[in-house]
Amino acid sequence: MEFIAPRGYQSIYNPSIPYVGPINGGLRAGMSIYIQGMMHHHISRFHVNLQCGEFDGCDIAFHFNPRIQFWDKVIFNTFQNGTWEGEEKVHEMPFHKGRHFEMVVVVNSEGYQVNVNGRDFYLFQHRMPVERVCALEIGGDVVIDTINIIGGGSMAYPGGNLPVSDIPYSDMIPGGMTFKRTIIIRGMVPYGADRFGINFMVGASQDIAFHINPRIQEGLVIRNSLINGIWGEEESGITRFCMTLFGTGMKRQKRLTWFWNCCKFFLYNIPWSNAKT
Repeated sequence: MEFIAPRGYQSIYNPSIPYVGPINGGLRAGMSIYIQGMMHHHISRFHVNLQCGEFDGCDIAFHFNPRIQFWDKVIFNTFQNGTWEGEEKVHEMPFHKGRHFEMVVVVNSEGYQVNVNGRDFYLFQHRMPVERVCALEIGGDVVIDTINIIGGGSMAYPGGNLPVSDIPYSDMIPGGMTFKRTIIIRGMVPYGADRFGINFMVGASQDIAFHINPRIQEGLVIRNSLINGIWGEEESGITRFCMTLFGTGMKRQKRLTWFWNCCKFFLYNIPWSNAKT
């Protein structure tokens, strides 16, 4: 089943490398960029740039450049007014030749938080206003499967916005759930949190078609259904990426975006699990 991108969500599939393209609506704090790809066996380097135009020589707010050579390292930098600024070097290589990778760049008020394969890797602090960034460029010895830019454009859904002020929260879904309908929930996990739950309920029957219950302290995410007052068999999983997104005690609270598309559950657009129907 094909995933249909909602508003505020931009997808690029199997782009040719080098790739350069716009970020619809520009970049701002609270957005994230998810890149899934694979490194060539013969790789020496590749780069990801968040830049202020789609032309050669434009300013680059965020330059990410893994170099697999004599000494593995990842370079971070900014290119402004025709000049590269001071490099920030990390002498650690989170990528491996011939292997697939998942990379998330989370834009926050401090800078660009880079996560690779479910682990916090580095925070590159802002050197220029993030609002100037309007394009993404990728080049080098890399194959890209998907690029997903989350949180851009307008996040409004006519007739479908359900603002949440208090937890626990309960409300009707306007029009109910339909085939390929997408629901987005955005929030933060507070420090010291133990668990929370999201339930998709069947009218006044109190049946729960889909129950998801991240248990942060246990490192588990439970999925289940409640039919006629009886819970079904639990599905559970432990994942490094789950702990990165739902973990507490971090330096910064994490922003979370869920995509639930006809029993498919997404974390930062990673198709993380299927719910049985």
